[in-house]
Amino acid sequence: MNTAERVWPWKVLLAFILILTAAGTWGAVKKIDYHWRWYRVPQYFFYHAEDAQKIPFDGTVSTIVTDGKMATVTLTSEDSQVVTEKVETESLKVSEGESLFEGDTVGFVSQWRLGPLMNGLWTTMWLSAIASVFALILGLVAGLAKVSKNYTLRGLAMIYVECIRGTPLLVQIFIAYFFLGTVFNLSRNVCGVGALALFAGAYVAEIVRAGIQAIPPGQTEAARSLGMTMPQTMMDIILPQAFKKILPPLSGQFISLIKDSSLVSVIAITDLTKSGREIITSTFATFEVWLVVAAMYLLVTSLLSQIVFYMERRLAVSD
Repeated sequence: MNTAERVWPWKVLLAFILILTAAGTWGAVKKIDYHWRWYRVPQYFFYHAEDAQKIPFDGTVSTIVTDGKMATVTLTSEDSQVVTEKVETESLKVSEGESLFEGDTVGFVSQWRLGPLMNGLWTTMWLSAIASVFALILGLVAGLAKVSKNYTLRGLAMIYVECIRGTPLLVQIFIAYFFLGTVFNLSRNVCGVGALALFAGAYVAEIVRAGIQAIPPGQTEAARSLGMTMPQTMMDIILPQAFKKILPPLSGQFISLIKDSSLVSVIAITDLTKSGREIITSTFATFEVWLVVAAMYLLVTSLLSQIVFYMERRLAVSD
């Protein structure tokens, strides 16, 4: 029996389980007395906005030049100030020679804009990206300190790791914002990034420590025997090999950081989770919005997982 013949029954079983799960979920949803409003969701990704074009002073409409869908309106004030406004022809509300006052609307310009879900996703992405960079640097330093022969460095690294890993992230965010943010006059974004970086850095430190200790001691001994200093040995010999070993858990930690970033919404940072909550308060589309938010988080983390998987395959070629 070849490999294909041995695998197909398990594929059938997997398909059966997935179909059964989907059917069970559908049946459970049908029993819920809830009116689904999926039609309300797309506008929170992108929406068509109309911006009113208002004149900055009292004046008179000198000329109106129409060019297809757009119209160019030239306004002149009593002291010969000139301003030009471009508006959509269909929205034009003035005519040549008409006298206008400051703040009057000439017309409208419509354009597509990002909705709150996309803006929240962008906030989540840049918060997580910046926090990941700082967490990697902090974790690398703390991890090297934990394997150092210096008692003080080891002690400081151990205290940092144990304190951070032993307390909830939510509590750390509150301390960073309400205590450190107040004392040092820090913005909520700085406090949010700092709390996430400190939290993830402690776990990265343990990952780095485990990766370094997984390299056989003979590698270090061979490098030192060739006259390399300890920093050179660590940078040129140990860390490149350790990086291949720690890439999967490291990527898992950063994926968790993206999901953990949802907690910064408690300090009024409008990330994806907070955007979802604000939409729910105005639409009452609770299930739809949370399902969409979960799908957006899943999409981001899945893309990151695929990138890391690609890196693993490329690094495996050099082994």
